[in-house]
Amino acid sequence: MPELKPKIPGLMRNLVSLAGLILVALSLANLLFLFMLDLLGGGSNPYLGVLTYMVLPVFLIGGVLLVIIGMVRERSRRRKLAPGEIPKHVRIDFNDPRQRAIFAGSGSFVIIFVLMSAIGSYRAYEFTDSVQFCGQLCHTVMHPEFTAYQLSPHARVACVDCHVGAGASWYVRSKMSGLRQVYNAALKTYPRPIPSPVENLRPAQQTCEQCHWPEKFYGAQLKTIDHFGSDEQNTPRQIKLLIKTGGGSPALGMTSGIHWHMNISNEVWYLPTDRQRQTIPYVKVRDRQGHVTEYFAKDSSLKPEEMQKATLRRMDCVDCHNRPTHIYNSPDKAVDEQLAAGRIDRSLPFIKKFAVDALTASYKSRPEALAGIARELDADYSSKYASVYSQKQPAIKQAVSAVQHIYSNNIFPEMKVDWRTHPNNIGHFYSLGCFRCHDGQHVSKEGKTVSRDCQSCHEILGQENGATLMPQVQAVAFQHPGGEMDFSATNCNDCHSGGVGP
Repeated sequence: MPELKPKIPGLMRNLVSLAGLILVALSLANLLFLFMLDLLGGGSNPYLGVLTYMVLPVFLIGGVLLVIIGMVRERSRRRKLAPGEIPKHVRIDFNDPRQRAIFAGSGSFVIIFVLMSAIGSYRAYEFTDSVQFCGQLCHTVMHPEFTAYQLSPHARVACVDCHVGAGASWYVRSKMSGLRQVYNAALKTYPRPIPSPVENLRPAQQTCEQCHWPEKFYGAQLKTIDHFGSDEQNTPRQIKLLIKTGGGSPALGMTSGIHWHMNISNEVWYLPTDRQRQTIPYVKVRDRQGHVTEYFAKDSSLKPEEMQKATLRRMDCVDCHNRPTHIYNSPDKAVDEQLAAGRIDRSLPFIKKFAVDALTASYKSRPEALAGIARELDADYSSKYASVYSQKQPAIKQAVSAVQHIYSNNIFPEMKVDWRTHPNNIGHFYSLGCFRCHDGQHVSKEGKTVSRDCQSCHEILGQENGATLMPQVQAVAFQHPGGEMDFSATNCNDCHSGGVGP
């Protein structure tokens, strides 16, 4: 009988490789479980996503590396113990059934590992672009921004659509910037509040104008503003404005309104002297013919050498719409909105004043604020309006809840954020806004002044003070030019063919 060779134990029979195998098995099992959990749960938990697509894959790859390192070390050890018996290079012989089995098993593992890595990498990329990752992962830091985002007009627009946009270069740039933010969040060295505006934000033409394109819309907008007095009757005051939004395309010959600024038929450049771009001593306008007009604030102390070194900013969407998503309403405005919507009973005497006073008091934390609001409003009515307090308990409780809701969505003492932190440049009611330039104090060498005329941007159609709000705009019947038409039997397109005769 031929002499049987002793079976040589596999290279993975060493402590390092065995530890790697255990790490691979545990990571793989947990990865598959959490992947199914995330898939069935709809990806609502950001920490689950971090664990599934960022933490466990690192352990899995680490385990595979340990297996390989252990095998290499074991082979090197055996070569030293028995020189000449183990060849320098690995011999692959598919005639050997054992080698065929090892190759088939290893190949299958590599294919599965590569497929899982591809799927996991895509899911990791998708997860890091998600709203949950941006808004909920760093809960304390981003809580004010995420709360305001959920209540904003862009609540269904992903954060990265505005902050990053399409393309690999801006994606890589944003993630590199994110590493610094992760470091600051881990060490709690992040600023309170988060400073604004965001430096080096991608140009609005590459983000905002992918949906909002000023050249493709124009005209005016009707806006109704409801105010309530701080008197006992909470007297309403309503203003109806026609806002001259404007827009249009120079190719079609129609450019007008507020969107005149938006590089449609003009280029506007300006020099801010503060971080939040609220102080603007210099403005430059270039029209389509190339004519340049420079405006200097009358109180400006800018010197020629300072102007030469200064970096001008070209005006775009976010210079006016600087808070399109993360909006923090003032107590005055927020209480007005709740009164107009009927969530706060207007018949409660002085409720506007009491609510604003409760919101503007100093609190160190959100729990303290919510308790203080309930205590203050309860005390206001129990001590000053005993009959109202006894008769309108449900209305008072509802008012307390509404005011607490306002506080929770607009004031964040832990991050030092409220309506004063980030000035909103739309309009000019609670911050300078339009009046940063349109103050009547910016004058050119030719004597031209940046207008302060209210009619340039809007026209008041009606305003009224009183116990009741103004009715809606009254509709009138359509009058057909050239005579009456029986619209019960005739459709418009029966005659209007767009220029082609019947």
